[in-house]
Amino acid sequence: MDQPVSSNSGSGSVPQVPICSANQSEMLSPLYMEAYCQSLEQPESFWGDLAEQLIDWDQPWEKVLDNSNSPFTKWYVGGKLNACYNAIDRHVLADKGSKVALIHDSPTTNTVRHVTYNELYDKVSRLAGGLRRLGVQKGDRVVIYMPLIPEAIIAMLATARLGAVHSVVFGGFAASELCTRIEHAEPKVIIAANCGVEPHKIIYYLDILHEAVAMSRWKPAKNIIYRRANILMSDLDEAWDIAWENALDTVPVDCVPVEANDPLYILYTSGTTDKPKGIQRPIGGHLVTLMYTMNTIYGLQQDDVWWNASDLGWVVGHSYICYGPLLYGATSVMYEGKPDRTPDPGQYFRIIDQHKVSAVFSVPTAFRVIRRVDPDVTYGRKYSLKSLRAIFIAGEHCDLETMKWMRKTFKVPVLNQWWQTETGSAITATCVGFAQNLQTPPFTTGLPYCGYDIYVLDKNGHEAKPNELGRIVVKLPLPPGNMATLYRSDELFRKTYFQRFPGYYDTMDAGYKDENGYIYVTARDDDVINVAGHRISTSSLEDAILRHPDVADAAVFGVPEPTKGQIPLCLYVTKANVSKPAAKMSVELINIIREVIGPIAAFKLAAQVQSLPRTRSGKTLRKAMADLAANKHITIPATVEDATVFVDI
Repeated sequence: MDQPVSSNSGSGSVPQVPICSANQSEMLSPLYMEAYCQSLEQPESFWGDLAEQLIDWDQPWEKVLDNSNSPFTKWYVGGKLNACYNAIDRHVLADKGSKVALIHDSPTTNTVRHVTYNELYDKVSRLAGGLRRLGVQKGDRVVIYMPLIPEAIIAMLATARLGAVHSVVFGGFAASELCTRIEHAEPKVIIAANCGVEPHKIIYYLDILHEAVAMSRWKPAKNIIYRRANILMSDLDEAWDIAWENALDTVPVDCVPVEANDPLYILYTSGTTDKPKGIQRPIGGHLVTLMYTMNTIYGLQQDDVWWNASDLGWVVGHSYICYGPLLYGATSVMYEGKPDRTPDPGQYFRIIDQHKVSAVFSVPTAFRVIRRVDPDVTYGRKYSLKSLRAIFIAGEHCDLETMKWMRKTFKVPVLNQWWQTETGSAITATCVGFAQNLQTPPFTTGLPYCGYDIYVLDKNGHEAKPNELGRIVVKLPLPPGNMATLYRSDELFRKTYFQRFPGYYDTMDAGYKDENGYIYVTARDDDVINVAGHRISTSSLEDAILRHPDVADAAVFGVPEPTKGQIPLCLYVTKANVSKPAAKMSVELINIIREVIGPIAAFKLAAQVQSLPRTRSGKTLRKAMADLAANKHITIPATVEDATVFVDI
């Protein structure tokens, strides 16, 4: 089936068929149906039982759910626990300390490092002692500015061990962006590395940090600096900096219990410069949800090796490089490299083979890159993939051609899912652990996950018909693990996410629901183009463009047009060694759109570019491109100077 691409809002309200109805339950997995329906109909018993089974608590909660001040929902009220204890200590106490917790694979430095739970326990507890010596206490903030190395996770867990709040800033951000986050979070201490490594260049983190602190109105007490001696030895500023090795205390520090609704971390969403939006994550519900998803969604067993090919600076890195796999007691791979240039496009295959990876989580862009430069898998076919059971993708829309190539190449289910920084884990997914049908309809992001009661609304707030494009919302209360608020901005939290549709969380994503309850997320709602009254999703146009055999990547966005209001503009990247003239390519792409979508798309603008700007999580920056196009400056940035785009994949 192809995606519906256009709809005109109707005047009435057509109820969507609830998944928990008798007719639906016969079609879906019994394991899923039982868990999902109980999570909606009996949320307190459902989430209460899971919390008892999955997480170690220092003090039991007094109330599972307190929704008396919606949307500021609280879970496990009065319960006390510690995230670091659940991620490390309890495994060590269970005699699993010798198990490998982290595999750091860095082709950029030609090193592979195995870190056991025992080593994590030692270094985390000693760094926590050093932080405490610098005055860090429960509730204080610690900013972390590091590349994808084990020390970044050690810093996160050491902060959590003290009951303090970490705020990880992606290492690609420039000094001005880092300064903004420092001023907003007001950290007691900053933990950083002296450098990061990209293909053919070194990123001087310490210089960026010093520049950011110098321009910041807020000054930390100290900076703890981890120097990567095998790459670069940097001189420290004696007034501000402490070497990592000198910050480690000789005496390990015990975990500090905190209330379940206290913040675990603050994570700033992409592009927040003038008004930072700091997602504040509550500890208790987040740990319960992450622990539960490791098996139910991803089908992981505790002896499995899990690889999330993301960065710790983004929400998926927090959830599924650090906390999720460590809570579960599994082994988590940290890959400091690129899909294609460190040194070749066979690296994803090598990682799977060398470390016996069971499941991979990545963005579709990574696989588009591999397909573009090595479509016949010349580099990858020499590696064994027999350990691999599934690939999970999220962060952006995956076109059908890339999906087909992935399934053919890796010979495992490729399962799409949808989630946001705000939710911290999947809103919709195809769940391996619930024995769901892994042969999903094309384009779907799966069925709603436990606790998410999803609706699609038209512009008037009425329920859309099945397969009709609209705004995706979630009925309150949200399940455990979602953001508690925006840091220092309760009113912005309420206004941004809950004002437009009272009683619902506004995801601000567009999509639709089919007759069987599957959810299809097409784009951010502002990425839906209105062409002469027809609402057309950008992802449907991109899917059609990517059917062209010479196109490797594409982005479509709307530009102003006096008659139709908006028309689509396509920027595309060709596969390697394609020499066809751009004018001929444009004609062929226009013909494809007319054939697949029809003349309603009014598609007539296409231009070839070398690369597309994306966030580090893989999302296409359509709005930035549309703004450039509106000003007649259709020049795609080729660097990450301002850290708002990610071109150098």
